[in-house]
Amino acid sequence: MKIIDIIDKKKKGLELSKEEIHYFVNEYTNGNIPDYQASALLMAMFINKMTPNETANLTLAMAYSGQTLDLSDIEGVKVDKHSTGGVGDKVSLVVAPIVASCGIPVAKMSGRGLGFTGGTIDKLESIEGFKTDMTIDEFKSYVKNHGIVISGQTDELAPADKKIYALRDVTSTVDDISLIAASIMSKKIASGADAIVLDIKVGSGAFMKTIEDAEILAKTMVSIGNSLNRTTICIISSMDEPLGFGIGNIIEVREAIEVLKGNGPKDLVEVCLTISSIMVYLGKKSNSIEEAREIVLKSINDGSAYKKFREWIECQKGKLSVIDNISEYRKASNIDIFVAKEEGYISSINAQEIGKVAMLLGAGRETKESIIDPSVGLIFEKKVSDYVRAGDVICQIHHNNYGNIDMIME
Repeated sequence: MKIIDIIDKKKKGLELSKEEIHYFVNEYTNGNIPDYQASALLMAMFINKMTPNETANLTLAMAYSGQTLDLSDIEGVKVDKHSTGGVGDKVSLVVAPIVASCGIPVAKMSGRGLGFTGGTIDKLESIEGFKTDMTIDEFKSYVKNHGIVISGQTDELAPADKKIYALRDVTSTVDDISLIAASIMSKKIASGADAIVLDIKVGSGAFMKTIEDAEILAKTMVSIGNSLNRTTICIISSMDEPLGFGIGNIIEVREAIEVLKGNGPKDLVEVCLTISSIMVYLGKKSNSIEEAREIVLKSINDGSAYKKFREWIECQKGKLSVIDNISEYRKASNIDIFVAKEEGYISSINAQEIGKVAMLLGAGRETKESIIDPSVGLIFEKKVSDYVRAGDVICQIHHNNYGNIDMIME
């Protein structure tokens, strides 16, 4: 086979065979296909779309491009969750310790920021010392000993997705249903979970802009998961405005901690409670999702969820002194405010544009080589439908004297 022939075939809108997809995935992973040819094929897939067979074959090729985890020797139903990405989406930081505190092992592999959306790994790494790179043996030991782990994508697990994920980010091939489904499900299959909960974001700050597209993606991923004997459930949640008040890495960690302590913005709390409840139900710790919600609320109210959070941070080498002083940790050198110019109600907050602003501040990546500034971001003081008077603060901009702050403020 030749990669140029595979590119040409997909350019013409023809269906790639299982063998051709596996050839591309294996050869690109092994460094035998350069980025420019892989980019050309991804763009052909993006423009001409992929068939269900192609999507399934791409998922399996990426899932088995390296080792896969066998967690069968760990007691209990291992439950994983994944979000398709959004602005201010720090749900994993809240859900993982809640579910683990309810006695359900959480074994999760996450990615870094993709385009204008934040990445769970970037947020966790804003905590000094926190370790996200680990071997498979370390990954399994964290689950066995603590009931919780969130790792970055390793060179051993789904290495093809790690390379393709980064390339999609900088070639404008992110928001395609088949590529998103294959990327997410390949990681879920490789990381060994028994059950998967998927949070599909829809709206201005999500890759899925319409309910119709979100439903297609949901059905695609549920079909892939169930066909491989992973119980898979999707929820669809709004991303027309940022989730919660904070956007930016350490800023989102602070807000996640507030939720675990029983506080936090209503929209963020509700998403976290919904996903946690489904995970507890799938973990066979309740007879219904309603009963699971009561279990989840109890874990927050009695402090066990936050206790598990601290245990998790410490076991993955994060400094507890940071957590104990999180309100003062890694503050940006400057805070500017954006105020309402006139009286009225907030009619909309474009989550995608806010995500782009956060990226310009340094909270996200413009290229694969971009360096994240963990301290910068935005904190909103108003949400959609809130009443404001002229001069009321709508948003705080936390920055470190980057040259584009004047443009952002305008």
